Amino acid sequence: MGVFNQFNQADFKQNLWDKHVVPRIIPIACGQGQIMKRRALIVPHAQGKVLELGVGGGLNLSFYDASRVTSVSGVDPSPGLLNRARDAAKTAGIDFDIKAGIAENLPFPDNHFDTVVVTFTLCSVQDVKATLSEARRVLKPTGKLLFLEHGKSPDSSVSKWQNRIEPIWKTLAGGCHLTRPVMGSLVDNGYKIVEEKCEYVPKAPKFAAWVEYGHAVLA
Repeated sequence: MGVFNQFNQADFKQNLWDKHVVPRIIPIACGQGQIMKRRALIVPHAQGKVLELGVGGGLNLSFYDASRVTSVSGVDPSPGLLNRARDAAKTAGIDFDIKAGIAENLPFPDNHFDTVVVTFTLCSVQDVKATLSEARRVLKPTGKLLFLEHGKSPDSSVSKWQNRIEPIWKTLAGGCHLTRPVMGSLVDNGYKIVEEKCEYVPKAPKFAAWVEYGHAVLA
């Protein structure tokens, strides 16, 4: 078998994995009890017109407060995850508009949303800077960004393992990175952190357990 055919076969297998396996494992991994508890601390603070980046399997949809939210738009590039999100939206009792799309190129006008929600998404986007720039563009000047993300541990012993594990982790987990900074990325891309909390999620392997979450506004 030639080198070209070997690469084609590897790409084909990866595409099958990403299409059929990743949409099944992401909701399980990102829907663990301790993670859902932290979603419940963040998502209910959304208000007005809301945009959720990486709406995924719809894990946040049950946490929106119908008395505070007028509508929720969501984007995600995965057809499998979008189908799960649309199913979850049917029982949520809020006006949801869930679209196929990428966070780096949002199909919405400037200054359109009161809240942008991003949970366990910055780890897997192709371009963090472009994603946060687009979120900043569609946010109203008085809007807020609610975030719950896992990323690079501040502990050198843990971050060393994150660096070692990340190459295979990305392949298995739909492009998810272990070593991306969270709040540092927000500050570097035009946001001011208003509220924050950082911790290891209990009962999870430390290399994937460091989370940072809170509330940011446009700087």
